[in-house]
Amino acid sequence: MYPDGEWNWLKGGIALAAVAIAAFLLVKPIGVSTQFAVVDTMIWKTLDPNIVQKKEVNGKEVLTSPNAYINKSHAAYARAAEHPLNYGLIFVLAMIGGAFVSLLTGGPKPTEHEKDVPEGFSRYFGHNKALRYTLAFIGGVLTLYGARLAGGCTSGHMISGISQTAVSSLLFAAGVFITAIPTAIWLYRKRKGGA
Repeated sequence: MYPDGEWNWLKGGIALAAVAIAAFLLVKPIGVSTQFAVVDTMIWKTLDPNIVQKKEVNGKEVLTSPNAYINKSHAAYARAAEHPLNYGLIFVLAMIGGAFVSLLTGGPKPTEHEKDVPEGFSRYFGHNKALRYTLAFIGGVLTLYGARLAGGCTSGHMISGISQTAVSSLLFAAGVFITAIPTAIWLYRKRKGGA
């Protein structure tokens, strides 16, 4: 049984598939981590306007960057930073907005005790707010770094890529599970005097 109307895996999977199909048909495949590189480029551009440059090639104005990462894929990050109100950024903002709307309209609500430290974390690591925030930050940085090294995140590779049978996405998914399962088993092992 799922409390407070929380969706089970089947409902969630069907909804995710519907969103992925709609994205494929209407705009482009889903991907999230690229937007962090785009936002970084936007911030960098405010500090150093020369990081995104315009030049003429064959009579056409094109964007480029002296930074190899920003310049890859025909300066895709430079183009997205120059025109920030794009599908990717709106999609990420909509995810945040959707989570907020879910919270306001009856989605699962954390107890007072769980607001800073979720029950699952507290069970294995104690009710330590500083430790929880520190580990969440480190985990987020490592996850994003790994996603950019892999050329995509779990949404880009595992939802969009696998549904297109991309070999790189299948390798990404295998790598995620090969490392994530043993790591979770090690992190959430029973500790002396603990659960």
